Amino acid sequence: MSVSLTFVTSQGDQVVAEAEPGVSLLEVAQGAGMPLEGTCEGQMACSTCHVYVADDWFDRLPEASEDEEDMLDLAYGVQRTSRLSCQIIVSEELDGLSVTIPSEAKDMSRV
Repeated sequence: MSVSLTFVTSQGDQVVAEAEPGVSLLEVAQGAGMPLEGTCEGQMACSTCHVYVADDWFDRLPEASEDEEDMLDLAYGVQRTSRLSCQIIVSEELDGLSVTIPSEAKDMSRV
């Protein structure tokens, strides 16, 4: 079963992407052209995949680990619903998940 995920750009545009369970949200975002660099390739050694999870979805996600919280401390513009997209693994329960890409997000590999 494919899962539908919505990415909201910093300009307010919505990009809907389909994904198979088991991949990271970072991988889906990059495949959908979102400007999330993921410098550490999902090893949680950076915060370049920082996203804002929609309020109605935030409490449905597994809690962030202490290591993820530490990396979020380094991210610019952190909010209550901030998460690292490399730490969110797509599952059927996340069908309909919506996240916003921070305006500060830049993928330097595409510049």
